[in-house]
This record gives sequence, structure tokens and C-alpha cells, in this order.
Amino acid sequence: MNIFKRFYCRSYQMVFKCLLPVLPYRQPKLLNNADEIAKVLKEKDIDKVLLVTDKGIFNLGLTKNLEEVLKKNKMQVFVYSDTVANPTTDNVEEALKMYKENHCQGLIAFGGGSAMDCAKATGARLANPNKSLNQMKGVLKVRKKLPLLIAIPTTAGTGSETTLAAVITDSETRHKYAINDFPLIPRYACLMPELTIGLPKSVTATTGMDALTHAVEAFIGRSTTKQTRKEALEATKLIFDNLEVAYNDGKNLEARANMLKGAYKAGVAFTISYVGYVHAIAHSLGGKYNIAHGLANAVILPYLLKKYSKKIHKKLWQMGVYAGLFDKSISYKQGAKLFIEKIESMNKNMNIPEKLAGIIEQDIPELAKTAEHEGNPLYPVPVLMTAKELEEIYREIKE
Repeated sequence: MNIFKRFYCRSYQMVFKCLLPVLPYRQPKLLNNADEIAKVLKEKDIDKVLLVTDKGIFNLGLTKNLEEVLKKNKMQVFVYSDTVANPTTDNVEEALKMYKENHCQGLIAFGGGSAMDCAKATGARLANPNKSLNQMKGVLKVRKKLPLLIAIPTTAGTGSETTLAAVITDSETRHKYAINDFPLIPRYACLMPELTIGLPKSVTATTGMDALTHAVEAFIGRSTTKQTRKEALEATKLIFDNLEVAYNDGKNLEARANMLKGAYKAGVAFTISYVGYVHAIAHSLGGKYNIAHGLANAVILPYLLKKYSKKIHKKLWQMGVYAGLFDKSISYKQGAKLFIEKIESMNKNMNIPEKLAGIIEQDIPELAKTAEHEGNPLYPVPVLMTAKELEEIYREIKE
């Protein structure tokens, strides 16, 4: 990267870091069950809500208990269940239409990151009826307060219940982009581990590795705070201690609850400290090939950590010590190596592949440009990379 672009990226990131203490970050208030959700809606005088979810969750009947509790409290629930993985602009417009036609007063996002992204983007369109989603992409372009948004995660991974981001795919161009603004942070998050009991093993694995990626990228970046370092460390330990337990014994409620806590803490950390090139690359792959975001993150993470090399050895050592992977007596370099090997062994133990199928060689330059555009100057990565340098990562992860 030339010196002028490097200076621009680092200056941009430094300004954001200096502004962190005064920016309106907030954490969602935590709820524990459907009755508490009903209580909140009553307090807000809301009797009509749009529940945004996907077909899989809806067909499994996971939303039934909440629907029944709300109906008992004389509230109407309208369900939009057509959200797809990597939600599209069409999804958002369909949900928006349902919300308006039924005179809803609030939104409940029920599911993984896709349902939450769809609900957030729907809220952004409600707050800005004269703006398209494309006009709100980037940073701080929503600006207006959303209707009440309650997030109920059914996977322990995305951390979307804590974040100011919604990632949407344009239905026509297949371009995937992020909308980032403080009003998108849900007002409430309801963590119910029983909802994650029936998750397929592959989803448990990839969403858990997604959460780990959030924690790691937040910690190794250059815009950390005392709070985000603490949240990232705690998230990493919770995930290392519980993810494989949850994978091997899906009915272990304690491991499931701990994974939800880990995902939540990782979400808090990266909402403030941002992510990095792992996410930028994963987003480009999701937009182009519809590769699941958690799967992409899981595969990419160890490759990129190796690319950062000695710039992150000390930070990976700190995370490894906190997580109990090794003691303080070993060197930073050796600690970093063991930390990356732990990630690789977890992937292997949970049948996550070492490489991704479906990446086409001639697409790589354009994919790399997309990732570079997302990452620079926004993400405070340990090592700045150009599109050409990012192309190497795509070729390393390509099956």
C-alpha cells in the first residue's frame, strides 16, 4: 500500500478511535423469556408487532411459544418468515410492506444474523421512508430512531443482537454491503438457550466460530478499549470452553447458555472496536456465492492470522493465556502459534473444511476489490492490505 493511502487509512481510524468515548454506543437491555418481552411491549403500549424470521425456524415451531404468550396478552403478531441466508433488499421491502399493511408498532427479530439484519434494515426503511437501503449503506446514514426492536438470537454466533450493523445483499446486483449506525442497535436482546437446543451440528459449529472471529478481530485491531478487550477475552474463553461441548452434546443447556453469553460479549466488543479483513472477505463471498457467513469466517480466520504474523503475536498470546490454552512462560511467537493451531483443531473436530468450494479464479480480483473497499479505511486492522495482497488469501482458501 502506498504511503499516502496508508496515512489516510490510519488517520481515519485514529479519528474514530478518539471519538469512541463520545459516540452513542449502548448495550441492549437483556431479557430472559417471552413473558418479559410481553411486559416490555405492554409498557410501550404496543399491541401489534412484526416478527421477522426465516422458514427453517418458523417451520420448526420455534416462534410458537412467543406468539402464544403475546396473544394471551392481547397482542397481534404478524410473521414475516421468508428471510433468506444473506438477506436481500427484496426481503426487506416485503417485510416493510407487511409492517405497514398491518399497522405494526414494533419489530421482533427472531433467528440468526440474517433475520436480525433483515429486521434492522426494515427498521431503517421505516425510519427513512424516502431513502433506499443503498443510500444508507456505509457509516452513520440512518440517523433517525427506529421503531422498537427486540432481538432473539437462535444461534450463538452472529452477535447481531448487540450490533449497529445490518448486512444486506442487493437482489439485482448480488453486491453485499453493510449499513452501520447507532439506531440499528436493538433496544432489547432476549437470550434463551433452549431455542438453540435443536440447532444442527454444522450450524452450532459455524456460528460459534463466527462469534470467535468477532472476539479475535476486535481484540487484535487497533481501536480497542478497556471494555472491548475485557469483553473479547471473556468471549474467547467462553467459546473455547463450550463450543465443542455444545457441538458434541447439543442438549447441554449450560454449554448453550455459555455460548449465547460468549456471542453476546463478542458482539459488544466488535460493535465498538470493529472487525477486520476476515469479515470483509467473508462478506464478498457471501454476496457472490451465497457462502454462509459463519462457515467463511471459520475457514478464513487461521489463514489471515498467519498473514498478520508477528504484528499480532503478543495479542494472540494474551488471548491464549486468558483462555487457559497455555501459561505465561512460553514466548509470544509460540503462544500465537498454539492459538492458531487451537482454531484449526476446533475446525477439524467440528468437520469444518480447511478450504472453501465454489470460488472461481477469474472472480478473485473483483472479490478482492470488494473486500478492500469494505475494509479500507474503516477496519482498524493490524496490517493494512491492498486488493492485490488480499487476492492471495482467496487463492489460499480456494478448494
